Amino acid sequence: MRGRALWFAAGAGAGAYVVVRAKRAAEIFTVDGLRDRVGAAVVGARIFRDEVAQGKADAETELRPRLGLALTEHAERRELTAPEQARGESTGPHPGRPTDRATDRPTDQPTEKEAGRS
Repeated sequence: MRGRALWFAAGAGAGAYVVVRAKRAAEIFTVDGLRDRVGAAVVGARIFRDEVAQGKADAETELRPRLGLALTEHAERRELTAPEQARGESTGPHPGRPTDRATDRPTDQPTEKEAGRS
């Protein structure tokens, strides 16, 4: 008799478990269930984005002193600048025009030899 009661209880428990799982599965495919799933995915994506941004900020904070780019209240901002010749500027006799350093003549003018040949 005890064996039958044990099997009855096991069957009733398994049946209850299947009913609960079936209700959960059915709820997933309802409008509210899908809305909840999408909302959870959006929240997860936001958390991931915030974690990546925090990691990026932490890495930048760690790397700035190593690379000599640390910014403090009293430090000047360091920027990379191009040399004068690369920017097309000149402090020589022809400002604003690139010059040949050897002759100090604008590079767009022909040399004396080239002018005589023309």
